[in-house]
Amino acid sequence: MEHRIGCSMAEDHNSAQEQAEVPAGNTPEAGQPALFPQELEEQKKRFEDLNDRFLRLAADFENYRRRTSQERESVVQFANERFAVDMLEVIDNLERAVRSDDSHLREGLMQIRELCSAVLQRHGITPIDVLTKKFDPTEHEAIAHLPSEKDEGVVIDEIARGYRMHDKVIRYAKVAVSKGKEKNSED
Repeated sequence: MEHRIGCSMAEDHNSAQEQAEVPAGNTPEAGQPALFPQELEEQKKRFEDLNDRFLRLAADFENYRRRTSQERESVVQFANERFAVDMLEVIDNLERAVRSDDSHLREGLMQIRELCSAVLQRHGITPIDVLTKKFDPTEHEAIAHLPSEKDEGVVIDEIARGYRMHDKVIRYAKVAVSKGKEKNSED
C-alpha cells in the first residue's frame, strides 16, 4: 500500500508542475498539449502572418474584379468601333451623292451599295440567298403566299433581304412563297 501512496503523491506532484508551467488563462483542454510562452508567441506571429496574407489576397481579388469589370465595360462600349469607322466612309459617300447632280446619282448609289456590301462582308455579315429556293423558316419569314408557275413552297420574291453574321441569322429574309399553280374552278 505504501508503494501505491507514493505513486499517487508523485502523480500529484507532476500535475502541479504542469499547471505551474502553463501561463494563466491558457489552461490546456483535454487531449491537447500545453503551449509554452515561446510557442504561443510563434503561433500568434504565424496567425498574424496568415491573416495578413489573407487580407492582401482579398484586396488583390477585389482589385482584380474591379479591373476586369472595367475592361468588360470598355470592350462592350467599343465592340462596334471598327464597324462604325468603316460605315463612316459609306456615310461620306452618301453625302457626296446628295450634293451631286442627278446624272451621276444612280452611278454613285450603285457604288455606295457595293461599298456597304464590302464593309458588311469584312465584318462577317453576308446576305442570305433566297430566290428559287425552298422556303426555310430558319432563314425566311413568309409575308405572302401567292399562286405562281413555281412549285408550292418555293420562294418567288424577296421583299427584304435577310442577313447572317458568320453562322447566325441576324435578320430573316422577308419573302413571298409560291402556292403552286392555281387550279381552275371549272375542272
